[in-house]
Amino acid sequence: LLPGRKVLCLSNMGDGISLKFRQKLLLIDDNLGTEDVAALKFLCVDLIPFKKLESAQSALDVFQLLMAEEYLKEEDTFLLAELLYRIKCHFLLQKLNYTKERVQECLPEKQKVSPYRQMLYELAENITSDMLKEILFLLRDHLPKRQPIISALELLILLEKQGLLTESNVKMLEEICTSVSPDLLEAVNSYKREKGENSRVRASCKSAGKTTFALMCKLKALGFSHLLSLSAFSISTSAREYSANQGICMAWKCQSIQFLPGTLECLLPYWKLTSYKMDGPKRGFCLVINNVKFDGNFGERKGSCKDAGELERVFTWLGLEVKMYKDQTSKEIKDLMETWQDSKNHINRDCFICCILSHGESGAIYGKDGELISIRTIMSYFTAKQCPALAEKPKLFFIQACQGKKIQCPVYVEADAQDPELSPVQQRISPSESIPEEADFLLGMATIDGYASFRHVEQGTWYIQALCSKLQLLVPRGEDILSILTEVNEDVSRRADSLGRKKQMPQPAYTLRKKFIFPVPRDPPPS
Repeated sequence: LLPGRKVLCLSNMGDGISLKFRQKLLLIDDNLGTEDVAALKFLCVDLIPFKKLESAQSALDVFQLLMAEEYLKEEDTFLLAELLYRIKCHFLLQKLNYTKERVQECLPEKQKVSPYRQMLYELAENITSDMLKEILFLLRDHLPKRQPIISALELLILLEKQGLLTESNVKMLEEICTSVSPDLLEAVNSYKREKGENSRVRASCKSAGKTTFALMCKLKALGFSHLLSLSAFSISTSAREYSANQGICMAWKCQSIQFLPGTLECLLPYWKLTSYKMDGPKRGFCLVINNVKFDGNFGERKGSCKDAGELERVFTWLGLEVKMYKDQTSKEIKDLMETWQDSKNHINRDCFICCILSHGESGAIYGKDGELISIRTIMSYFTAKQCPALAEKPKLFFIQACQGKKIQCPVYVEADAQDPELSPVQQRISPSESIPEEADFLLGMATIDGYASFRHVEQGTWYIQALCSKLQLLVPRGEDILSILTEVNEDVSRRADSLGRKKQMPQPAYTLRKKFIFPVPRDPPPS
């Protein structure tokens, strides 16, 4: 028997709704908890008057409000599918005959939840209980003392009610994030960038007359925002769907296109851009070499195991088979590279990734025995000639190590370099010089040549933590690896030691010929 309240909600849904659809909604309601209902209500704030939402106590109440406003219909359940997708209840999508992938494909044209609301929800999801306490302390003069706040969503709603947070004014939000955790700024910055791009698109549409806004949005979604600044053009077109997961533009059938002179010639090369093949039976191997303890006078790299564990979780989530190696000498690293160079298992795999966490000097890393091995030597084991099984496949190397002398840092922040008195004088080597002279390599360095990189003895290194965070955030959005590494640069550049005196800037170098885009994993990010 159904509880009385559920019977009442179902009976109030209207006579035009079939019993089968009511049962679907009831099944979905049964699988949603209190926090899920709070999330649904928050995501619907721009669609339903807030006073009505406040009275909703269950998912069924929310569904009824959506149907009353004609956002949810038996013949069109996409909004509900979008909401379930946003709150990561992917297992419930099948009740509506959707899959996670199908929702992702439809979002660019059919989404109802605004980018602003998405940003706030994403931000709330990343605010920990400790962060919330800090934020409440910072905002104590702006919040009513009579109203206890127990969640980040409640806080954001209250700030909106007081006019301190709006779609066009997120300044206070930026100040809070900067004070509490710079990592939180990513969601706000992404929203501001997207808002700016959309404004430019609308301006282009207005000046172009018949220009199809939807097609320009597709260009932006495919990573071609820079093309939107080209001369105005007018298009009448029907386009087949593109694969957001793979980031590959599929065939576009244009029935009639009229471009201003020179515009078509500019656009065609970009439409032909392709990505590396990433749909093989297996994704590939990821090696993580984690040097923590060293012989002689080298300091222990405390916090490095945190990095190694995070890399293992994230790359496993991305479909790679992760192999962990700890405290390797320079000879053992070379032997390891030789073993993987000769591996026949690369043949049926899409890519190869190698992460090395150690002390370092310009263009080289240290084995646990204190002997240097150049980064170029490590990478050269995997050229097309030396490792034919990886020919024309992307090979990514991420190096967390200093590329210069040790810097005196405050407690809890150390530099990944040996003692300056023990360092031999070496010629500086730029990342581009470390890459083998052939295609399909990427080298992500934690810092630019000649400088130290920093590591928290408990939380790990700035670079690896930012890399793992951005991969989890941006892979589901279909971003390519170079865009992700640009975001990593932005993240790390904002960090500083407790006194605000020590900074760091990562540096990628690459000879990739195509876009490298990880397929979107079926499971949610590991953290």
